[in-house]
Amino acid sequence: MRLSRITALSSSLLLGAVLALTGAGAAQAAETAALDYVALGDSYSSGVGAGSYDSASGDCKRSTKAYPVLWKNANAPSSFAFTACSGARTGDVTANQLGPLSAATDLVSLTIGGNDAGFADVMTTCVLQSEATCISRVNQAKSYVDTTLPGKLDSVYTAIRNKAPAARVVVLGYPRFYQLAGSCVAGLTENERKAINGAADHLNAAVAKRAADHGYTFSSVVPAFTGHEICSGSSWLHSVNWLNIGESYHPTAAGQSGGYLPSFRNVV
Repeated sequence: MRLSRITALSSSLLLGAVLALTGAGAAQAAETAALDYVALGDSYSSGVGAGSYDSASGDCKRSTKAYPVLWKNANAPSSFAFTACSGARTGDVTANQLGPLSAATDLVSLTIGGNDAGFADVMTTCVLQSEATCISRVNQAKSYVDTTLPGKLDSVYTAIRNKAPAARVVVLGYPRFYQLAGSCVAGLTENERKAINGAADHLNAAVAKRAADHGYTFSSVVPAFTGHEICSGSSWLHSVNWLNIGESYHPTAAGQSGGYLPSFRNVV
């Protein structure tokens, strides 16, 4: 008799837990479905490097494999607007991407700041010129991040808040490009790779600080990309590609689904 009661009690507790979890899942699904989501930003949000570009997006190269689309497909928000664009700087976001934002917007995501800091030119300089010139250009970019970028980020973040005062805003960072002491046997020197990684960390820290000061959530993608940098043997980033230079140093489809998507999903 006692065993039967214990069994019955255990079954009741298990059933209650299952119902509670199911109810929580249903409530979460309903909450997600009610969201109005807008995805802003640069090429790391538009999905350059992931392929499968929407032809209607033109030079913005919005990919169906970019993390905003992947999250939308998995969660079916009530509305979704995707205005992120390849090459975007802070001024491009405020001038061209904020149209879908409104008082009804619940969720906003973006990556921004890398193009302002001149990271494309940094990588071109490092690939084509000497180690000393590379490191000098990296330091120049870091100086820009310290002196000029914070004000530009403030302008974007303020504009988003003005147009979408109730939105949860998630700002995602950038990955480190290289695994140090990795499998690469040619290309940049180890000092150059270390300097570039340090600049990515420097940029992320500045973006995170400004996001926090505006009450926004910053999500680092560095942990997700660890072990999947260039020179790792399992890279989620394109190295330099002379046949498609625009995709160089951008996440692959695996980088979007395995790196950016979970980094976004885990904070949403």
